[in-house]
Amino acid sequence: MKSMTPDTEVVNPEVYLALGLSISSKRAAEFPRVLTLLSSILEATVQKNEKKLDSLEIKEFVTLFDGVRVPTLSIKRYMERIFKYSKCSPSCFVLAYIYIERFLQQPNICLTSLNVHRLLIASVVVAAKFIDDAFFSNAYYAKVGGISTLEMNRLEINFLFSVDFRLQVTVGTFEAYCLRLEKENTGYQVERPIKTCGLNEWSNIEDSKCQSAVQRCSCGTV
Repeated sequence: MKSMTPDTEVVNPEVYLALGLSISSKRAAEFPRVLTLLSSILEATVQKNEKKLDSLEIKEFVTLFDGVRVPTLSIKRYMERIFKYSKCSPSCFVLAYIYIERFLQQPNICLTSLNVHRLLIASVVVAAKFIDDAFFSNAYYAKVGGISTLEMNRLEINFLFSVDFRLQVTVGTFEAYCLRLEKENTGYQVERPIKTCGLNEWSNIEDSKCQSAVQRCSCGTV
């Protein structure tokens, strides 16, 4: 994945509007544009890495985030699902991407179609708990992500230790990522249909009996 470093360039407020990071743009569209851009970048990275793996250019190191089979949902649809049901802010996805890059700084680990979905749900959950005023329980996030509560807990803990609990992101770094996302808009137009078989089960949260019983938590509840 391409490294993004802090930029001295001042971010135009229109960049935030274009990415869907403002309140007004969030109301105007069901899914903020940042989801499409991020999903395309992640998809392009996965394709690039898997070509290298196929040609033995890089070695694959299996982590807790690697599944046995590739999930049914595309990266874009999975991100939209997380956004729709987790009710987290669009900024969480930018922060989650920064966290994923930090996770990938570990040796012999790369983004693939077997780990990208679990990395997404774990990083978004961590980001929501770090910057949003309120968040759901891990049992709810697990249902959103199509995994068990036990696995959700394990992924979150493993992710935090893997990034060495480096959750703080400066304003300059956040703005640099937003700028790069906007600039790279024309370079990533992928969205291929991803292969078959799921994380576990893609439960329909709209039909879940426990949905109305889930309460959003204030800081600290897991």
